This record gives sequence, structure tokens and C-alpha cells, in this order.
Amino acid sequence: MAHKASGSILSQPKEVWAVAFACVVAFMGIGLVDPILPAIASQLHATAGQTELLFTSYLVITGVMMFFTSWISSRVGAKRTLMIGLALIVAFALFAALSGNVESVIGFRGGWGLGNALFISTALATIVGAASGGTGNAIVLYEAALGLGIAIGPLVGGLLGTLSWRGPFFGTAALMAIAFVAIAVLLGTEDKTKRMPTRLSAPFRALANPALAILAAAALFYNIGFFTLLAWTPFALPKGTSAIQLGLIFFGWGLAVAITSVWVAPLLTARVSRTTALSIVLPLLTIDLVVAGLFTGNTVGLIVCVIVGGLLLGILNTVLTESVMEATDLPRSVASSAYSGVRFLGGAVAPPLAAELALLFSPATPYFVAGGSVLIAAILVVAGAKTLSRVNARAETPEAEAESVTIGESL
Repeated sequence: MAHKASGSILSQPKEVWAVAFACVVAFMGIGLVDPILPAIASQLHATAGQTELLFTSYLVITGVMMFFTSWISSRVGAKRTLMIGLALIVAFALFAALSGNVESVIGFRGGWGLGNALFISTALATIVGAASGGTGNAIVLYEAALGLGIAIGPLVGGLLGTLSWRGPFFGTAALMAIAFVAIAVLLGTEDKTKRMPTRLSAPFRALANPALAILAAAALFYNIGFFTLLAWTPFALPKGTSAIQLGLIFFGWGLAVAITSVWVAPLLTARVSRTTALSIVLPLLTIDLVVAGLFTGNTVGLIVCVIVGGLLLGILNTVLTESVMEATDLPRSVASSAYSGVRFLGGAVAPPLAAELALLFSPATPYFVAGGSVLIAAILVVAGAKTLSRVNARAETPEAEAESVTIGESL
């Protein structure tokens, strides 16, 4: 059902709030392990490289499975896909909590990533289709959920991590179970007559679209910077930094992501085009990462760089997502699957790469390489500005947006 474009972003149907709540909990899983990485390394006798694989296994499976989520959801429906994803996260979070060695936790984080892929890609299309106010409000709401989840995740991880490294995994399982019930109760039954199955190859063929290919490639390099800042910083900070201290640092980082996602990004894109916004903010993130490398060893300086990075990341997340939603005539569920798959694979590369670079060179090197990666993303956007001209055009009506998400067309 399409909703009127007018009204506050807070005036949303109950099913949108149910999915948004589940999104917050799902995105908590990204930063949840951040404060407990040193504790896991110590208590499970793991190296920094092995511990960073907790991110990689999660992100690799999430990225690969993103390519298939539109095929699955177009056959079983959005609600069932969301519920299957949530159920898998609950199960694998529990398995991880009960593990006795780092290899098992790495494996179960991969299963967690499977559930995450089914949920995240479908959630974005569901919110865009059901939210009032069109794509703009929907994406801001989605990115706000992302920012809150990323903010709360490290805080919960830090608080529960003071009790045991297992605590955050048990906590996530409990919250995801609540989200499962919320989706089951509040998300209405969809109209099967509007469901048109997409081809298994649809997301891969979608990447042949020049605009989507540029945005996906830019997001891949951008995500290397994103996850270097998130995953490597706990090891770059002094060894005495506690789980709760790390949780508070990354709570501030995630809060900065949420604030700029919701308020700053819309203000910026109201004044300049989306490609211009990307061309400005990506180089600023490059500078922030380089400065973080220079301040490695300086606790206060590195924390400031983390918070500033969060402010920039919030803008970039929103603008990139809006750009993908407007870049093509492809069904949004397909475009989201293709873009998200490439984006998460970029994130999967960052944590082990950072650990290896630090081992071979210095703890500052991962930040310098991440800055160079984000600069490549900026160059791709600038070089492809003409191809991306459509993302700067006026958005279509909410009715057309909802139709493109819920009905779509086969490729």
C-alpha cells in the first residue's frame, strides 16, 4: 500500500516501526563484538588476526547471500524472509555464546551473517514500500535504525562484556527473539498477487547497469574504510582499554552516525546534489583516516578521529543508499541485493587486512591504507558523475516507489 508523502517522518504505520526496531537490533550485531575483541583474543587464546575473522566470516556470508535475497523474498514473501533471517540470527547468536573456542565463534558468526543478509536487504525494501513520505523518509528512517543499532551495539557489548565475552551474544539472541515476535504480530499478510518472482541471476545482471556498478564499486572501497575504523581501532587503542570504555567510545561513534544520517544528510542533499555531497564527504573521510593513523598511540586524538569518522559515515551511508534507490529502473529489492552484496564484501576484506598490515608494518598502516581506499571511492564517483546524473534528479512519487518495491519486474 502506498502512503501519502506528507506528514512527519515519525508518522509511520505500525509495520514500519516493527521492521525499524528489528533493524536496530540487527545492526547491533555489527558493532556488538567490537568492545569484546580484546577479551575474546585473551580468553580464547586467539591472535588479533583470528579475532578479526569474527567480522570477516559475518560479512563474507552476509555479502554473498545478499545477491540471493531478492530471489528468495520474491518467492516466499517479505514477511517470511524477515522471520527466517531473524530466527537464524537468534540460533547462531546462541551457538556463538555457547562456543568454547574462537574457531567455533568464527563459524557461528558466519551463520549469523546468513540470517543478517536475509533480513537486512528485505527490510530496506519493506520500509521503502510501507513508509509514509516516500523514499527520502524511508531511507532516513532505515539509516537512523542503522545508526542507533551501531551505537547501541558496542554499548551493550561493552556492558555485557564486563561480565563475560559470552554476554553480548546471549543479549543479541534475546533481543532478536523479541524482534521476531514483533514482525510476526505487526507485519500484515502481503498480497501474493502482487508478488513477481525475480530470476536468480537478477542481482548479478543488475551490476551490468553502469550507474549501479559505479555505486557498488565505490561502496566496496568506502566500506574498507568504514570497517577498518570499526574493527581495527580496539586493537590500535592502548591494551588497558576496558570493554566498557570501548563500548562508550563506539557508542559515541554510532550516535554520530545516527545524528548525521537523520539530520545532516537531508540538509546537505537539499542544498547540493548527491554526487556533489559524495565528492565532498568521501575526501573528508580520507583525511580523517590518515589523521587517525598519525594519532595511533595517542588515545584522545584517536578517539576524536573515531567520532569525526562517525559523523562523516552517517552522511555517506544515507547519500549512498538514496543514490542506489534512485540510480536505475531496476526493482529496488534487486538493486539493494546487488549493491549490498558488493558493499559487504568490501567490509569483509578490511578486518583481516588491517591485522596483517599492522603485523607487517605498524599499527598506523591500516588507517593509511583505508584512507587510500576511500579516496579511490571518491575518484570513482567524480569520474562517473555523468553516468550518475540520474541520482541527482527529483525522486519519483511515493506510489511509484512502493509499486517498484512490492511488484518489480523480472530481469
